[in-house]
Amino acid sequence: MKLSTLLLLTLLLSLVCFAGYNRAEEDLDEEPVSALDEDDDSLDADGLTPEQAELLQESEESFDFEADTSRILDIFINSLYSHKEIFLRELISNASDALDKVKYKSLKDPEYMGDQDKMDIRIEFDKDAKTISFTDTGIGMTKADLIKSLGTIASSGTTTFLEAMGKTEDMNLIGQFGVGFYSSYLVANKVTVTSKNNDDPHQHIWKSAADGKFAVNQDPRGNTLKRGTKITLHLKADAVEFCDQEKLMELVKKYSLFINYPIYLYTSKEVTKQVEIEDEDLIGDDEYDDEDTETDEITDDIEVTEEEDDDEDDEDDEDADNKKTITETIWEWELVNDKKAIWLRSKNEVTEEEYFDLYKGIAKDSEDPLAYTHFSAEGDVDFKSVLFIPPGKGGDMFESYYGKSSSLKLYVKRVLINDEFEDLMPRYLSFIRGVVDSDSFPLNVAREELQQSKLLKVVSKKLVRKALDMMRMMAEEEEEDDDETEEDYDDDEDDEEIEDVEEDVEDTTEDDEGETEQEESDYEVFWKAFGKNIKLGVIEDATNRSKLAKLLRFYTTSSQDELSSLDEYISRCPSDQDAIYYMPGDSVEAILKSPLLKKFNKHGIEVLMLNDPIDEFTMQHLSEYKGKKMKSIAKEDGNAFLSGADQKKRNNVIKDMYKPLTDWWKKHLGKRVEKVAISTRLVDEPAYVFTSQYGYSAHMEKVNRAQAFANQEKAADYMLAKKHFELNPHHPVMRELLERVKATGGSPEESTVKTMDLIYNVALLNSGFVIDDPSEISGTMQEILRAELGLERTGDFDELEIDIEEEYGDDEDDEGIEAEIPDDDNYPEDDGEEEEGHDGDL
Repeated sequence: MKLSTLLLLTLLLSLVCFAGYNRAEEDLDEEPVSALDEDDDSLDADGLTPEQAELLQESEESFDFEADTSRILDIFINSLYSHKEIFLRELISNASDALDKVKYKSLKDPEYMGDQDKMDIRIEFDKDAKTISFTDTGIGMTKADLIKSLGTIASSGTTTFLEAMGKTEDMNLIGQFGVGFYSSYLVANKVTVTSKNNDDPHQHIWKSAADGKFAVNQDPRGNTLKRGTKITLHLKADAVEFCDQEKLMELVKKYSLFINYPIYLYTSKEVTKQVEIEDEDLIGDDEYDDEDTETDEITDDIEVTEEEDDDEDDEDDEDADNKKTITETIWEWELVNDKKAIWLRSKNEVTEEEYFDLYKGIAKDSEDPLAYTHFSAEGDVDFKSVLFIPPGKGGDMFESYYGKSSSLKLYVKRVLINDEFEDLMPRYLSFIRGVVDSDSFPLNVAREELQQSKLLKVVSKKLVRKALDMMRMMAEEEEEDDDETEEDYDDDEDDEEIEDVEEDVEDTTEDDEGETEQEESDYEVFWKAFGKNIKLGVIEDATNRSKLAKLLRFYTTSSQDELSSLDEYISRCPSDQDAIYYMPGDSVEAILKSPLLKKFNKHGIEVLMLNDPIDEFTMQHLSEYKGKKMKSIAKEDGNAFLSGADQKKRNNVIKDMYKPLTDWWKKHLGKRVEKVAISTRLVDEPAYVFTSQYGYSAHMEKVNRAQAFANQEKAADYMLAKKHFELNPHHPVMRELLERVKATGGSPEESTVKTMDLIYNVALLNSGFVIDDPSEISGTMQEILRAELGLERTGDFDELEIDIEEEYGDDEDDEGIEAEIPDDDNYPEDDGEEEEGHDGDL
């Protein structure tokens, strides 16, 4: 009884535990129930009820952030800017802002300028003391300004000034972040600022070594500045390179060339001058002078007529003898920023000479540009720009094409931000020189980069369009000049009956015109220097491809000496011609010798001659132009002689006739060709090798093989599968080969096979392809040469035997050497005659 009861209790306990375990698992699957319902609208963002939030606020305790000021300043200075030389740009910009503030103040109060009416910036350096000083006659700073503006990082005095005066469109002040001054510590371990403001009766000095402390004191020297600020940098050991006048002048011209106010640099130069020789230097010459006195007097008595001239000469000689040349070093203020920001003016107010002067300044070039354009843009971003095309100096830009930066200089409020800004122009227009200036470009704190990429795209699109328009106008001017020349030529032909006197005048004019015609037009100069850039643009810039295509120039079979545009080609071709045909090659001369051109010339079809390796790549991206497809006559689809129903029927008959020969050749060549067909475009050649519409041409294959890092195996397999071998059915060689193949039942003799291989290899060479196995063609050629000379086509031959006597004569001549010609049937018999003077010896 007890045992059964115990078992029953154990069973019940197990059931209870099992039920509890299942319940626990169900609870785990359910989401936990929070004491605070998240959907309760009475809770704030922190999950507190209004009562809890109020209680928290009453007991809240606030603290200020603490920081190691010197450490933060060190990180701030050395991490913000990418180049040490930026300090000069920042300090000059601050000085310019200070001058702008004075100018604005003086407009409201004419007496504000006082005795200090100069508006300039002056830079001087001391190599011995290792210091550089920047002095401006701007608004200056009071003691309170020095403490607040320079003692507080990121406190912008310019921003404070604008807020106090009210922002106006005319106040184009440069500063905005309040950090430019601290760039001084990139090169200086200590900075001294001396400043005088009209609102403060005293001049004060601010000093700091960027160690978290600064000092401000009244200047014991009194008011030496009258008004303005002088900043003196005590250079670090690794920054003494900036204590050099050439370096400073270079940096001022680079960053601040177009600042509104004159910038002077205290420079030294050596000058030579003549000075009087002191008396002690003449003591040694006194005796010599006394001895010559009597002789001089006698000469004066005799030559009375020349007395006056001799006296003058003697006086000059005496003056020269009493002087010596010395070299002195003089110091003077030299104006550095002599260029003006002409893009801020209306283009109607700027002369061509000023544009040329601007180009020479920014491009460091002595020649005038080929063309320029001056424009402004308004909208999402406002900016002004002047763009230039250099005078035909392409140089070596393609040696580092993909690493080439833009040659445009980006300015914000006339201060250089970046002169290698790659996003403003695409690579193919990297030769364009110019400036882009805006007052509203968003900058990063270091003022070295633009912030918003969307605005950059807008600016770039506008710049590219203007650059292409500039080139288009230059090209149109060339075409207009050509039309005028043709009209002048026609007028000369009409005026044949002219008097002799008038003929002389006309001849002179014609000679002058002839000399002018020989000179290259601006666009021809441009094309020679930058034509490759335009072709690269067609490849890379799909958006502007049609505009760039108008700028392309090529030699043609109808214009072998002058470049032609695609529009000129279309104007000369028949109206029913639906394609623009071109032929690639190594040179114009090589292309003109191509057998493919014979039939095109015979039918008067003009062909573009592409002699630049990049031309064919360009055509791959320019599939058509103004409704006409671009077709290579070296490819399958470049056949212009397939029209007409009768012609097609005739071609089909010829195709069936030559089927035994084409089938044999395709089987024999195998994978080396994609197909063997009958040609309708050959005249004199027995055969030619074309490529398919989408395969490489022969010229393209050579270019591809020449690439240093090209996969030759992959390229070769791709090319070999795309060759089309076409036969000329009208050529007597092909007729003979057809008969031999038919006569042998499709198994021609070995000699015939070698001849057919030679024909294929020669066709490859004529088509511009490279022979993979030159020994194959050279062996066949040797057999043909031996057969032509009456020798056996193949076979070994004996070496030439030479007998040399054991003893030589005293003459050591060649009489002791006899040559024995081997008796070999492979060589023709000698007729026994010997040339005079040879005696049979070698």
